[in-house]
Amino acid sequence: MRASLAAVVAAAGLSLVAGCGSGSSGGDNPLVQSSNTPSATTAAGGVNCGAAPSKSPSGQQFAAEPKVTVAPATYTATIVTNCGTIVAALDATKAPHTVNSFAFLASHHFFDNTPCPRVVTSGIYVLQCGDPKGDGTGGPGYTIPDENLTGATYPAGTLAMANTGQPHTGGSQFFICYADTPLPPQYTPFGHVTQGLDVLKGIAANGDDGSNPAGGGHPKQPVYILSFTVAKA
Repeated sequence: MRASLAAVVAAAGLSLVAGCGSGSSGGDNPLVQSSNTPSATTAAGGVNCGAAPSKSPSGQQFAAEPKVTVAPATYTATIVTNCGTIVAALDATKAPHTVNSFAFLASHHFFDNTPCPRVVTSGIYVLQCGDPKGDGTGGPGYTIPDENLTGATYPAGTLAMANTGQPHTGGSQFFICYADTPLPPQYTPFGHVTQGLDVLKGIAANGDDGSNPAGGGHPKQPVYILSFTVAKA
């Protein structure tokens, strides 16, 4: 099923959908694939992104959610992209299934060489990643339960899960808010950026290609996760 990060932004009166999902077919407003190549120059405040990785994502699939083995503690995610490095603290106390899943997938190099297929720069302010297919339909082959939703908000730096719009449909796709983002408490928040928020803002400043009719599109300078590691802090 195609996952969606659907939000009605009251201030803008705009419904935005980002394809983020668990990995089978269906859903609405699919991402439109693009053959963008990095531009020679960056927009004001933008970041210059490097070349695409020479290797493809592994595309591994797993039969079921891994057993939760993480401790109720803080973990550190180091996300190396072709545009710069982002470091985040992951809260396994409030979101143990989510953090455990990310630690498991990272240990299998699931995220390595994967594209971040969408950035939204109006209404909501997010970069979406974690889809090995890059079209809004990719996932690890299993889903995980929603967590930490009571009173959830999405300030700048938040890492949160995308889903299909139905409960407990998160997979591997996630989004990072590079500015305070108005969303309903329907997307598991599981971490926050501790380093590299400037990288995210630079990616957003480069803009999008407008390829998604629901808002946003592929980053004008394509963004790839080169490596993703998780370790106990």
